[in-house]
Amino acid sequence: MSFDIKVHGILRLGSIEIWITDTLISTWIIMGVLITLAVCVRIHLKKFQDVPKGFQNVIEYLVEMFLNFVQTAAGDRFMYLGTWFFTVFAFVLLSNFSGLFLLRPPTADWATTLALALVTFTLIQVCGFRHKGPGYAKFLVDPHPLFLPLNLIGEIARPISLSFRLFGNILGGMILLGLIYGLAPIVTRFAIPAALHGFFDVALGAIQAYVFCILSLSFISASASPDEA
Repeated sequence: MSFDIKVHGILRLGSIEIWITDTLISTWIIMGVLITLAVCVRIHLKKFQDVPKGFQNVIEYLVEMFLNFVQTAAGDRFMYLGTWFFTVFAFVLLSNFSGLFLLRPPTADWATTLALALVTFTLIQVCGFRHKGPGYAKFLVDPHPLFLPLNLIGEIARPISLSFRLFGNILGGMILLGLIYGLAPIVTRFAIPAALHGFFDVALGAIQAYVFCILSLSFISASASPDEA
């Protein structure tokens, strides 16, 4: 039983090599699903009704629910980030659920979770400077310039911890399910492990998508907090 990320081929664009891995294939599939869903929703809601009903009502409820989530987690100042984190949440959620469809979850690859965490890290810095100006950088020497190395380490640790939390939980669940499938008797191989998918892939996947977004929003909100000055 192997949990390695398999390489299915190499795409060469001049001097650049792109490795076609399990993670890349799963990511493309999930992106295709999300784009298809977005196009279908846009076509279906081509004409908005003043009094929503049916499908439009469901979509508006989901959007409003997520915007309320962003408002609760980060406040009114960061409502403009709602669309971005809605996309991140949808991608992470589908990535975590992809194990149900015999795909290797992209979030079980640290490269994917680190990339998402680095975007959050960039947003932390950009929003910090946007809302507090050049004074935002003062936290690096707070309460004394001697603390600069420690504050830098603490700031760099944010994307690392954020990426490892998501990566570790999804990979750990995948390994546990793989071990159970390998060790369980043939009679129960499709009963007990199948039930565990409900926890590791569905429940844990949804929780981790929620945790990633709420921690990201909390970090961004804290970067613009007056207390950080």
